Amino acid sequence: MTAAAPLPVPRLIDGPDDAPATVLLAHGAGAPMDSPFMAAIAGGLAERGWRVVRFEFPYMARARISGRRHGPDRLPVLEEGFRQQVQLEKAARPELPLLIGGKSMGGRVASLLVDELAASDGVRGCLCLGYPFHPPGKPLQLRTEHLAALQTPSLILQGERDSFGRRAEVETFSLSPQVQLRWIPSGDHSFKPTRSSGLSETENWATAVALSDAFLRQRLEPGA
Repeated sequence: MTAAAPLPVPRLIDGPDDAPATVLLAHGAGAPMDSPFMAAIAGGLAERGWRVVRFEFPYMARARISGRRHGPDRLPVLEEGFRQQVQLEKAARPELPLLIGGKSMGGRVASLLVDELAASDGVRGCLCLGYPFHPPGKPLQLRTEHLAALQTPSLILQGERDSFGRRAEVETFSLSPQVQLRWIPSGDHSFKPTRSSGLSETENWATAVALSDAFLRQRLEPGA
């Protein structure tokens, strides 16, 4: 019996053809690549001149076709899916520098791979949009060990009141000097602020885009 062909992995590409680099972004565990959050970040970076490629992990691709929710695949499967996307990008636009990242789980997977991919494929850096330092309500189940030893420049953007890692606790963690940590004021895991803050979700997403843009430009500076 012939094995079924693998499902095609959906991708979305934004930004100009003459962009200085490609930013490859993965989604979080529960929302697809075209969620309002992902669309806002990708669109904002594209407006600033970056080529932004969004992709979906295989489990999310299955959910898109079936119309039923699927839980994330195990970490090795997610990592291999991310590696395959890097290879697709290197083949499609080999002349462009490449940076990787993602929302929540997608950013975590990128951070686990970035040192490997920096060595093998020249990836310049990692962008984590709301890092899941621990599951909500389980502060002892930390996902930080590799972040203490990271060798490739990375930026973590974190909402100050993110239930996956609030500011007061995250600032006590040991992180590599290569990890920059920037705070989204009053933001939750998707950077949504409280009403009392006087900020809007749109404003916080714009702040995230501006901070991401500054980091990406740093990574393209001579000698970076």
